[in-house]
Amino acid sequence: MREDVEALDIRDVTANWVNAIVLQAQIDDRIKALADLAHTPLFFGRLNYLHAPGAELAEGAEGEQFYIGRRHVHDADGDPMVIDWRAPVSQPFYRASKNDPQDIALRRRFGYTGGELTAYEDEHLSDPAEAAAVSKLLQREIERPRVGPMRDIVATIQPEQDEIVRSGLSGSVCVQGGPGTGKTAVGLHRVAYLLYAHRERLARTGTLVIGPNRSFLHYIEQVLPALGELEVKQATVEDLVARDGLEIRGADAAASAVVKGDARMAQVLRRAVRSHVTPPAEPLMVVRGSRRWRVPAYELAEIVEELQNRDIRYGAARDALPQRIAHTVLVRMEQAGEAPDDRVQDAVARGAAVKAAVKAMWPAVDPAKLVLRLLSDPEFLAEHAEGVLSDDEQRLLLWPKPFRSVKSAKWSAADLVLIDEAADLVERTHSLGHVVLDEAQDLSPMQYRAVGRRCTTGSATVLGDLAQGTTPWATRSWDEALAHLGKPEAALEELTAGFRVPREVIAYASRLLPSISPGLAAVSSVRETPGSLVVTPTSDLTASVLDACRASLGYDGSIGLIAADARIPELAQALRAAGMAYLSPGEETTAQARLTLVPASLAKGLEYDYVVLDEPAAIVAGEPDERTGLRRLYVCLTRAVSGLTALHEAPLPAALA
Repeated sequence: MREDVEALDIRDVTANWVNAIVLQAQIDDRIKALADLAHTPLFFGRLNYLHAPGAELAEGAEGEQFYIGRRHVHDADGDPMVIDWRAPVSQPFYRASKNDPQDIALRRRFGYTGGELTAYEDEHLSDPAEAAAVSKLLQREIERPRVGPMRDIVATIQPEQDEIVRSGLSGSVCVQGGPGTGKTAVGLHRVAYLLYAHRERLARTGTLVIGPNRSFLHYIEQVLPALGELEVKQATVEDLVARDGLEIRGADAAASAVVKGDARMAQVLRRAVRSHVTPPAEPLMVVRGSRRWRVPAYELAEIVEELQNRDIRYGAARDALPQRIAHTVLVRMEQAGEAPDDRVQDAVARGAAVKAAVKAMWPAVDPAKLVLRLLSDPEFLAEHAEGVLSDDEQRLLLWPKPFRSVKSAKWSAADLVLIDEAADLVERTHSLGHVVLDEAQDLSPMQYRAVGRRCTTGSATVLGDLAQGTTPWATRSWDEALAHLGKPEAALEELTAGFRVPREVIAYASRLLPSISPGLAAVSSVRETPGSLVVTPTSDLTASVLDACRASLGYDGSIGLIAADARIPELAQALRAAGMAYLSPGEETTAQARLTLVPASLAKGLEYDYVVLDEPAAIVAGEPDERTGLRRLYVCLTRAVSGLTALHEAPLPAALA
């Protein structure tokens, strides 16, 4: 298929050089999408239907056989050889069961090692004599060592996951899922499915995946290209709100960041933006040739008030104001017997007198300068925060030492979100067709609003776990979060079946749930792995950690050494002294480099076959409060796929002991 595309000759089918460039770019993208992927088979399953799909279920009717794969594959004549996993005919591969065979006689799973077919396994779903059994190939695929970036899960999607993946484009979905339930993979595969089912629409409007940090995005970035989807953009919230010339050079204290992230800040900013509108104090005189046309101050005030009442964007109203004034002048001209046309109205709107009046009544607003003034000028802040923020909250917002200019200010991440909100009040933010928001529980209300602005006319897939919220402003409930996002009608789905974390490890970590997220259902892991959990006190922590890393390297797969951020420099030095090479989060593991040193603050969303956890109490102590610290520890405890070794000198946190 790739060679057919490479052989295309477009010289005689393009009308001009522009068409040629566009067509060649599309051909290049198609060639990239058809690239071979090492160790990735073209098919992983087969379905034998009792009857041809769509045909009458008549006695004696012949069935049909389909191979299921990551991509559609056809032969030289264009006949399908492998059916895309997203096609309707592939759905029973994920949904059919002994209780509901969905007209499937046989479901076959194929096992591969290094890209070579090594095994197959059959289920005769419509045969009542055959008992239902757990698929060993499915179990083996789930437990395969994690080396390299995150991979697709098309061969192992479960029925409850498939329902979310195939839900429609028009509705938004929120997925609450504990560690190892596959919520990130489900979100990414939902994007792939939507691009398959609504390709033209999403090609026009665009799709975006938002992750918590660059390390996480690097880890997941190969999943969609492996499924042939190359056009999906990835970003962090900081990337979304970034503005030219503004850098994040400052950091807020937790209390200040909580106030800056509060949804009430939207009202303060709205008041501050609208405060620039000034009612006219005197009439406007417009000169056209030998005639003068007078617009009284009260008429100008009526125009301004009407635009304010329409509640349109500040910038759109400012653009409309000169045309409204010019129209008033035209009415006077017509009343005087003249016959002006649209060209005259445009000329009046562009005239110096009208421009000066607009500048005085509705001046331009620079979002960054507005936020700079709010954070620097106590009187300006007090005027617009009155009745919204308390005096103490206002003091938390103000910089101890005001900055002179936008460029010299040490902006924090929360400040740029405020600037983004102000910018949207001035000019509407461009909306995409679909946005996936992962690790959503850590966003502030104002960050939710920033994401929501990017999908006002589209839909969203929100992924997260309330128990893993590790910011002081972490989400308390999904209903509240979805309201801030602007998607209160989103369907809430919960994944409670765990496939990644061993049962012993998730049960140990779940001891923290009553303290960090009361009422949240614990994950029930389908994988029982005896010996996967070791918790050991030690009198020489660093030496014991090195020994545990050496022992873990004796197994196949990746190893993550996770520790409190403050412990990272000491552990890095110890690893170097011991001659043990290590990677940083985001660097790709290989067969030669399998150990990654992970600060606890960057562990979220990552997974390793074996985890060595350094000093749980230090991880808890590294956060502003105990609840946030215990949530951070919960995240770190649940990164292991095959085994967890936790080592401690200090007593374990009471909730865990």
